[in-house]
Amino acid sequence: MAIIITDECINCGACEPECPNNAIYEGGVEWKISEGTGVQGTYTLETGVEVGVDDEQAPIDPDIYFISPDKCTECKGFHEEPQCAAVCPVDCCVDDPDRRETEEDLLARQARLHPA
Repeated sequence: MAIIITDECINCGACEPECPNNAIYEGGVEWKISEGTGVQGTYTLETGVEVGVDDEQAPIDPDIYFISPDKCTECKGFHEEPQCAAVCPVDCCVDDPDRRETEEDLLARQARLHPA
């Protein structure tokens, strides 16, 4: 499953630099698949929509930091545990109960985001 940031977020920003996929953004900020990844060309989002990797995507939350589920791998392939959750001072980086993904799914996403 992907990680989400709950509305208990205090906007401290501690999580953002820890993400190896650059999946965490400040509230209201547009995001791109290409940022912090090695993806080129086009990418199919979890919604099934194909986008250019440099196309700006709408912010997921206007007010607090958010995690792009299309880029979150729970740090699989990089670390033993999600780094955002490890550094969050208010424990607001939690498993998304609406997204159940296997370790294989997360590793496959990591491989798509960071091709060899």
